[in-house]
Amino acid sequence: MTQTHDDLFRTLGDPTRRAIFERLCREGEKTVGALTAQAGVSQPAVSKHLGVLKQAGLVRDRHQGRQTHYSVQPGALAPLIAWTSQMTTFWQNRFDDLEDLLKRMDQ
Repeated sequence: MTQTHDDLFRTLGDPTRRAIFERLCREGEKTVGALTAQAGVSQPAVSKHLGVLKQAGLVRDRHQGRQTHYSVQPGALAPLIAWTSQMTTFWQNRFDDLEDLLKRMDQ
């Protein structure tokens, strides 16, 4: 599912949800139970956050027996990477223009 950068910012804007996503990025696939153990929130809350992350396309789930394993879908961050790149170019151009202006003012 393709997401806009607004959708992704909204999804990752919640600190608990972002922490869960970051943990999956760092540590790889985890079960709901393993994520709950260090999340500081209840299992139903973790499950709800995972549902939002899944809906946004940031994680996928895999069922094995009675357990659900979650892993990151890093490609889903592409709209944020593109937006960040655009903003980097925008601000770099603005700083170059400012530098040129300051040089002209010093002459």
